[in-house]
Amino acid sequence: MSGQFVITGTDTDIGKTVFAAALTAALGARYWKPVQAGLADGTDSETVERIGGVDPVRILPERHRLAIPASPHFSAAQEGITIGRGDFVLPEGDDGPLVIEGAGGALVPVNPHLLFADVFAGWGLPVIIVSSTRLGTINHSLLTIEALRSRNVPIHGIAFIGAANTDSEQIICEIGGVRHLGRLPLIDPLTPETLQAAFDAHFDIADFAG
Repeated sequence: MSGQFVITGTDTDIGKTVFAAALTAALGARYWKPVQAGLADGTDSETVERIGGVDPVRILPERHRLAIPASPHFSAAQEGITIGRGDFVLPEGDDGPLVIEGAGGALVPVNPHLLFADVFAGWGLPVIIVSSTRLGTINHSLLTIEALRSRNVPIHGIAFIGAANTDSEQIICEIGGVRHLGRLPLIDPLTPETLQAAFDAHFDIADFAG
C-alpha cells in the first residue's frame, strides 16, 4: 500500500496535525482522523483542510466526533459511547496515499482495554513519530519508540517540530535506531503556502515514496 502512513506523537499539542497536513498535501493523499476528541475549537480535519490546502473531498469523515477535548476513552464514556477495534477498519476504495492521524500519543487509550499503539499494530502500516525539539523530547521519544517496537509496529521514522536541537535529534535517532526524516520549524504565519515551503525545504519527498 504505497504512501500510506500513520502519524502519532510523543505528546499532545506538539504539531502532529501540522505535520500531517504538510504530508497529506505533499503526497496528494487522503487524510483520515478516526477519532476526534474536542469540537469547540474546530477539528483536526478542518485544520488539515485549512493549513494544508487539502481538497475537502480527500478528507475522510471521522468514525467518532467527541465533544470533550480529552483522552478518547474518557470523552466517549461521557457520551455513553464505547469505541472498539471495529471502528478502526481501514477505509475501503482508493489504494493511493493515505495519512492517518491518531489522537495524542501512541499509548493514549481508545477504551480501557485498547491503546492506539494496539490499533497501529493491527494495521501494520508504517508509523511516523512526530516529536517536539523542546526539553524532555529525548525521554518522550525513546519511550514512544519502545512502546511501538514492543508491539512490532513498523516505524518509518521521526519528524521533529520546533527550533533546531541537533544533539537531541541525533541522540534520539541513534539510540532509538530510527530514521531522521526532517524538522519543521515553527511557522508564522501558518498558511498552505508557508507550510508547503517549509516542508519542501526540510524534508525529502523521496523518503515517503512507496
